[in-house]
Amino acid sequence: MLAALTRLPLLVALMAVSAALMLLPAAHAAVVQDYRVARVFFYSALIFGFLTLFLAIATAGRPETDDPRRHLLTLLGLYCALPLMLAVPFQQAVGDTSFLNAYVEMVSSLTTTGATLFETPGRLAPSVHLWRASVGWFGGLILWVAAVAILAPMALGGFEVQAAPGEEGLGFPGGTARGVGKLRGIESARTSMRLGAHTRRLAPLYAGLTLLLWIGLFLAGDRPLVALIHAMSTMATSGISPAGGLAGGGAGLAGEAMVAIFLVFAISRLAFARDGRAGEARRFAADPEVRLGAGIVVLVTAALFLRHWIGAYEVDEEANFAAGLRALWGTAFTVLSFLTTAGFVSADWAGAQGWSGLESQGLVLLGLALIGGGVATTAGGAKLLRVHALYKHSRRELERLILPSSVGGAGRLARHIRTRGAFRAWIFFMLTALAAGGFMLAFALAGEAFETSLILTLAGLTTTGPLAQWAGAEPVSYALLGTGAKLILSAAMIMGRLETLAIVALLNPELWRR
Repeated sequence: MLAALTRLPLLVALMAVSAALMLLPAAHAAVVQDYRVARVFFYSALIFGFLTLFLAIATAGRPETDDPRRHLLTLLGLYCALPLMLAVPFQQAVGDTSFLNAYVEMVSSLTTTGATLFETPGRLAPSVHLWRASVGWFGGLILWVAAVAILAPMALGGFEVQAAPGEEGLGFPGGTARGVGKLRGIESARTSMRLGAHTRRLAPLYAGLTLLLWIGLFLAGDRPLVALIHAMSTMATSGISPAGGLAGGGAGLAGEAMVAIFLVFAISRLAFARDGRAGEARRFAADPEVRLGAGIVVLVTAALFLRHWIGAYEVDEEANFAAGLRALWGTAFTVLSFLTTAGFVSADWAGAQGWSGLESQGLVLLGLALIGGGVATTAGGAKLLRVHALYKHSRRELERLILPSSVGGAGRLARHIRTRGAFRAWIFFMLTALAAGGFMLAFALAGEAFETSLILTLAGLTTTGPLAQWAGAEPVSYALLGTGAKLILSAAMIMGRLETLAIVALLNPELWRR
């Protein structure tokens, strides 16, 4: 079955999987006796299943090409066109919403942004919540596979920082990504073969981890559906919840602890990339993304907690010791969640906010989301590896101010990251800043205030939808946006998922001359 799908054009294969995925909410709705919603998803699965079959027959005789432009355009078309199909059952199941709202909701889910126009959980049927989470989970799996099968060989998606000099890459002249967990024998294979091989390797792991977390959350006290949706949203870092967040479930502190453990898979690809080499635990601990991510969580938590603790100590040390521990956990969990762009908020975050007295805690969350998680993970943002490259470059430049004749060591790869890698990371940040400025201007022209434009722009570009609720002094409602602002938000989410370098690579004249 998988071999047959890999022979199809990527978009057609994903349409087939999406049609099959519609049977999950259909089955759930039938079990809970919501037969109208069950019919909507079942009939949609049949209609789009036949449509996909006709497209597969029509494209079966086309010769395969391995043009990099084709695969980048396919990814762009995936995030623009596939939500049109996914929105049909959503709009029909909800009933009292426009197709534009359904399209924006599906773009948000597929890009794992988690921004919702339906802010009251009871507005949607449980099976519709399951559909949103399933689309987000599927979007996370697409990103896992596409990152190593498509973006890595093109030196895009964060891999350009470690791109080996002297080899041809798409994003930058002279760079093909290294160290991406290659499978033996497929490094130079056609893209369809790489997609099939990496899907067979990653999909069972992705599903197994989701199942494991689902069982853990259920045993901790969540209802089965809530536990499943939270498990899907954690692995995809979409932040989708049918209960208004983790605090609305019944898992409590144990559930938050389990979610925090599984968010490690959004910090570094080494958490799930295994190539059979010895010393993998040491490699994971020494990974720069793991070290930088852990350092950011510890430093930001300590900075906020010290302020919390001082406030509690001045009142009554003994009476507030337990509250201080809750504030410590709430801060640490929320910092990790927004760093991985999941956007889950601890049940103790509100109390921690009250202790600090800071009016700019939203800026801390914005900064964490902007940094983002690891390369080739479901997290958005700028990626920890790029920040690491800029840090190494800055540290080396400061050393040269003191010792101009010194020679930087740590090996060839480290020198490469400090020079070319940092240069490419700086280019990415400049392009991201230009994109952010453009989207903020577009939101302003659509009638949004400056603060709202900033939050919406960063929520889209970092694929962290919950920023709208927690980053500003007052929550920003996606439901109140106008038609133009919703379309701009969709474009920002798509660009945030693909990243600006991939979009710029499509405009590279050298690419179009091939």
